Amino acid sequence: MCARWAEQEIETLHEMAEMYSLEQIAFRLKRRGYYRTTSAISSKLYDLGYSNRPLLDNYSCSEIAKALCLHSTTVTNWVRQGWLKAKKRSLTCYQVKSRDLKRFFKNPPQSIKKRIAAIDPQVVRYLVG
Repeated sequence: MCARWAEQEIETLHEMAEMYSLEQIAFRLKRRGYYRTTSAISSKLYDLGYSNRPLLDNYSCSEIAKALCLHSTTVTNWVRQGWLKAKKRSLTCYQVKSRDLKRFFKNPPQSIKKRIAAIDPQVVRYLVG
């Protein structure tokens, strides 16, 4: 059974949700006297409608694909072909920095230039800031 979230904890989550990682939020909660695991924080952020990653953090291929209404393997293939620079997090998961994503959208490969141009510019602005 899990302990109920105090109002102060939820206020802290609202303050930190878009700027800090799960580990940073857990550390700050601990300094305020609340002990929560990163998975508990992740679940609560999801319940509150926040993403589990800060705005300035990296994107996964699936997050990019979801925003662009593409299949996640499409974005993964872009990484594997060297078109989109990314860091490997695990065997099948990559992390893409927003600046690399911005560079990709500004200068896409010739073979997919039309496909990239057809993407909604507001979605691209959302992703790259």
